[in-house]
Amino acid sequence: MNLPPRVAALFSPEMRERLTALRRELHRHPELSSQEEETAQRLYEELAALEPAALDRVAGTGVVARIRGRDPGAPVVAIRGDIDALPIQEGTGLPFASERPGIMHACGHDVHAAWTVGAAHLLSKAPGTGDVCIVLQPAEETGRGALAVLASGALDGVSVIFGAHVDRRYPVGQVVADAGPLAAAADTFEIELVGSGGHGARPHECIDPIVGAGALIGAVQTITSRRLGPARAAVVTIGTVHGGTAANIIPDRVKLAGTLRALDPETRQVLQRELRRIAESTAAAYRLKATLTIEPGPPPLVNAPEAVQWARGAAAALLGGGSLVPFAGPNMASEDYAFYLEKIRGCFLRIGAREEGGEPIPAHSPRFYAAEESIFVGAAVLAEAARIASQELRG
Repeated sequence: MNLPPRVAALFSPEMRERLTALRRELHRHPELSSQEEETAQRLYEELAALEPAALDRVAGTGVVARIRGRDPGAPVVAIRGDIDALPIQEGTGLPFASERPGIMHACGHDVHAAWTVGAAHLLSKAPGTGDVCIVLQPAEETGRGALAVLASGALDGVSVIFGAHVDRRYPVGQVVADAGPLAAAADTFEIELVGSGGHGARPHECIDPIVGAGALIGAVQTITSRRLGPARAAVVTIGTVHGGTAANIIPDRVKLAGTLRALDPETRQVLQRELRRIAESTAAAYRLKATLTIEPGPPPLVNAPEAVQWARGAAAALLGGGSLVPFAGPNMASEDYAFYLEKIRGCFLRIGAREEGGEPIPAHSPRFYAAEESIFVGAAVLAEAARIASQELRG
């Protein structure tokens, strides 16, 4: 295993083997959001072996442990890792590939869970100033897990939170820790267009919602091209269109569903407002009735500058200053870690996960996997970031 020297020195051969085995076990037995019963039990047992100050099951299938610091009165820092898998048939060909048809860790949460446990091991062996709350969160992929953890009260009193995501666009040993927005708000919407159905041979007797839906699909794209400045990142995507039952029948209704993505609250409001305006006006032009439902998702993920500096200090100390690289452009994917950052200042990092000579496979691909060296880089950087933050907060 080719690890950066300062990271390698932190892990005994036995600990490397243990964390690698944990990652592979989780990868073989993935579980979907809010169904992570076996995963949670396995992680609970792993943390229990460290004899933490506290260990609890929260948010249904989440696990939270408290690792003792040197000063019981010091501010508490948290480290979060997510644990759920995706409904995708694995195509990696790995020797430890998923044994559950149609489910795989195609986003690297198996590695996130393993490196969070690894950080707990490092902090148990070399505690920081204050206690560290280890959070193994369920249901990130549905955007509900972080809110459930917050509602449980498990993070009450936490001053700073750190988390990270594997990223195969970067090789092992590179880290992104940037201030500002790192992921987008993600809202879902559904539009139902209701008209009047009839025989396909006599369209003049009908009010055709399919024709209106076609016009609407094109019109909503003008939100980003004509209602927003070219420097403002935003996405409007219609992902499903459902209507009709036969080639010679005009249906009475069509449903469209999609997603809105924005990096700041103002743009998010513009997308929602303009979607409603265009849906209603297009429907009126085609004599249809439009019903729009918008379900808010995670907000933009915005890193706090002070927490970013602590994370960058950790990465530079362990990997060298050259390890810190800028993020590769706006990220319009969402991350429910953003809910934590609405309540607690913190930093979310990207950890390079591409092995030497590997290709940058995108997340959510059936071929996605993270190089195992990233387990140890993630664990080391997150643990050190927690130590630095704890010390700085104590003053």
